Amino acid sequence: MEFSIKQGNPDSMKSGCVVVGVFEGGKLSAAAQAIDKAAQHALSDLTKRGDMSGKAATTLLLHKLPGVAAERVLLVGLGKPAELNHKISLEILDATFKALNSTPAKDAALYITDEGVGNDAAWVIKQAVFTAAEQAFRADGMKSKPGKPATLKHITFASLNKPTAALKNVMEQTAATTRGMELTKTLGNLPGNICTPTYLAAQALALGKAHSSIKTTVLEEKDMQKLGMGSFLSVTRGSEQPAKLITLEYTGAAKTQKPVVLVGKGITFDSGGISLKPGAEMDEMKYDMCGAASVLGVMQAIAEMGLKLNVVGVIPTCENLPSGKATKPGDIVTSMSGQTIEILNTDAEGRLILCDALTYSAKFKPDTVIDIATLTGACVIALGHVAHGMFSNEEKLAQELLAAGEQAHDRAWQLPLWDDYQHLLDSNFADMQNIGGRAGGTITAACFLARFTKEYHWAHLDIAGTAWKSGKHKGATGRPVPMLMQYLINRTASK
Repeated sequence: MEFSIKQGNPDSMKSGCVVVGVFEGGKLSAAAQAIDKAAQHALSDLTKRGDMSGKAATTLLLHKLPGVAAERVLLVGLGKPAELNHKISLEILDATFKALNSTPAKDAALYITDEGVGNDAAWVIKQAVFTAAEQAFRADGMKSKPGKPATLKHITFASLNKPTAALKNVMEQTAATTRGMELTKTLGNLPGNICTPTYLAAQALALGKAHSSIKTTVLEEKDMQKLGMGSFLSVTRGSEQPAKLITLEYTGAAKTQKPVVLVGKGITFDSGGISLKPGAEMDEMKYDMCGAASVLGVMQAIAEMGLKLNVVGVIPTCENLPSGKATKPGDIVTSMSGQTIEILNTDAEGRLILCDALTYSAKFKPDTVIDIATLTGACVIALGHVAHGMFSNEEKLAQELLAAGEQAHDRAWQLPLWDDYQHLLDSNFADMQNIGGRAGGTITAACFLARFTKEYHWAHLDIAGTAWKSGKHKGATGRPVPMLMQYLINRTASK
């Protein structure tokens, strides 16, 4: 999908389809009025007859209007301006692209930033790019006969006014973000027999080869043993697939600038280990590497943008399977930090690989570390599939991430990281146990990780409820790539 932005009159815009808005009650937007005048009041006649009410997210497709250069004109209902909010705006954009994708049009010109689809033109363009890319994405690449790709290839954000350089920049940055999301979704949707730790490492090496700004390193199990990563290695014991520790170092600023480190959980398949999961929906545990996939998506996007920032991606990746060699409940392991862990449940494995990766991240002398993980089912119960769970040991970082989530409409909700919860991890036999019981499971998981992050500013994103969808629309979502990209873009702007 390609995107551009330009000024022009809607009646003279040569395109497969021109999109203009109608407010509830039949009032034409400024762009629609220009079309109406050129087409000898064809649009106003339609609204008077009641063919287009202007109700939010309704559409009406018109063909070969006289006096209009475009092959088609799509009328989109904008509803009542006083009632417009982000939810309705997204419904309008979703309906717009569904209508466009039902036509043979290869390109379209959208007059949406002039028409009140959102209060902020930059936000509207950003969400339009996300919506267009989401509807164009195909997840059937492994079928013997994949479906046809989307016909719509080019979107022009048209305006009666001259667009600013800032709007063009937002469009280009968002387009790069969607390509990062596409990588994240593609990796997330791959089955565990293909997307192994070795496969993820190959993808990371390919990114380094494609972008000179990225240096990729892959550590093997023998390297992790030398580093003392007993916690990480305890998870992979039951699998025949070798674990990998992947690092991607992006240099976009002076080497003296401390980097942002992104740590992505990369369990390419999670059976639960000896603490075996129920069989129902276990296939969805291929998505347990979506944190790792999001880091790869972000690294690709920032390299495409040439973002003037230093960012390091750290990806601990392995499988969690049962076997005669697998870690057992009650086993005690020693983490890279030297702290010992009693493993009461082998299905709480994400924190066991992350804790060593978080300790390892300190070697980069980071300004900030953010880990991204499909960590706890408890987060799905707490927040559903709308918001990421977010924790931080620094309030400024927490607020920056929350603000970035609002800007990108990829939102998170902050949960407490109080010491009051830490005692739930007490063990009679080790420095800590890896679970804290049923109560506050998302919080105690974050409290566990907090014990390994005292050297730097840190945030934890639990994306268990947001990284993929189940049911009829099963598939990876590409979240939280938009939030993370907005956070990094904001940091670059502030510097």
